[in-house]
Amino acid sequence: MNDMIGKLTGEQALKIVARLARKEGKLREAVLTEVMNVLTEIDLAQTADEVFVILDCVDVQDCWDRAGRSRDGYTSPDEAAAEIIEEALQPYFDQIKRYHEMELPEQEATYCKGVILGIYRYERESESEFRQWSEDIPAEYAGLLLDKWRKRNPDRARINAMHKFMRTRCPEWAEWLKGTKV
Repeated sequence: MNDMIGKLTGEQALKIVARLARKEGKLREAVLTEVMNVLTEIDLAQTADEVFVILDCVDVQDCWDRAGRSRDGYTSPDEAAAEIIEEALQPYFDQIKRYHEMELPEQEATYCKGVILGIYRYERESESEFRQWSEDIPAEYAGLLLDKWRKRNPDRARINAMHKFMRTRCPEWAEWLKGTKV
């Protein structure tokens, strides 16, 4: 019977969790406790590794396939690279926004740091051919993410903590928070 859980699809498992969460009493409390446990288990290094790998695995051929003339006009290789990077990073940006919407600022900040660190590592460590074609584009998305985070999180202590993180883990980008430390 226990192995049945492992055979569920993601959709089936979600349906079961939703049904259990609608129940009242201790079962509902247990489900909500586990939901919070899962949401708050963020590993900054693991998140950074995921982001690095997702970007590092982009095949330059995908960029070339998107670039050029089409029915909609012309797409430059830079534009194609930006589209590919945006698509790769969008799920991470969406998760950061969800943490904010759930009013989990610590998790939002930790996840954001992981994403920024993954992009930073990609900019410095990747030897992929796509990386050469997408020069500076990943950093622009990291800056965009940081700007969005900062607008949603004006708390001085959080900004100072992010600034310290940037200085120690992403020193070449620390200036992006210059003037916001208080």
